[in-house]
Amino acid sequence: MDGAPISIVIPAHNEAAVIERCLENLTRGARPGELDVVVVCNGCRDDTAEIARKFAPSVRVIDSPIASKPAALNLGDESARGFPRFFLDADIVLPLADVRKVAQVLRDGKTHAAAPRMKVDLEARGWAIRAFYSVWLRTPYVTEDMIGCGVYAISEVGRRRFDRFPNIIADDCFVRLLFAPGERKSIADATFLMTPPETLRDLIHINARRQVGIAEMAELHPQATDSESGDQRRFILGLLRQPTIWPALAVYIYAKLATLAIYHWKQLRGRHREWNRDESSRRAG
Repeated sequence: MDGAPISIVIPAHNEAAVIERCLENLTRGARPGELDVVVVCNGCRDDTAEIARKFAPSVRVIDSPIASKPAALNLGDESARGFPRFFLDADIVLPLADVRKVAQVLRDGKTHAAAPRMKVDLEARGWAIRAFYSVWLRTPYVTEDMIGCGVYAISEVGRRRFDRFPNIIADDCFVRLLFAPGERKSIADATFLMTPPETLRDLIHINARRQVGIAEMAELHPQATDSESGDQRRFILGLLRQPTIWPALAVYIYAKLATLAIYHWKQLRGRHREWNRDESSRRAG
């Protein structure tokens, strides 16, 4: 093992229902000094911090009164001691074995940003959610070296690309666009598990919030986001040639259009930046 630990920064706002599951998977089997996990409890009103402290010494806890993910990311990043450096949402399940695989790729020096492949826990979800994700998991965003959606990691060289996390929603998109396609990689034999919302309505409302992040990135990187929008249109046109996928595609398109409608409705009323997260995916399992 290299001398420096693998650092993992976890911003956590009222994540008592899921933080134990997250940390148990991360730290189980870790060698002494292998991990430096920093949980930044920001604006928590529950016992997230107390649960996280049970995983010391692999886990350190920072308490902040400010309920802000960008601020939490910066606090954790400043405190982190090693590289590669992971940034992980508290509701994600990422086993230690997969952390090691991603870290090894980044330590080889050819790749500066990496992430495991996503698996979506659809076991207890209804047809509409399954249909949406059957399409979404085929999108170019997911299949072409996706960096984000709950976890990404950067090398020490990659970390020099930016000073601090900006005050934006889509930190994963911000980091992804710092690296050319040849510099970032989705690791085929490493995976993480994401739990989706229970209903299509929940998913649409969460995606309306995420649309703010997309709008922010369109302002910061207009050429990149225009290119990705073109990729999305070509992807949908390609699926139209496959009749077997039409029912699922109809759900996907409906969800996308409903997301945009809610986002613009909130934007007109100055409410589009209101925090809105899905609680159904954070029920302790």
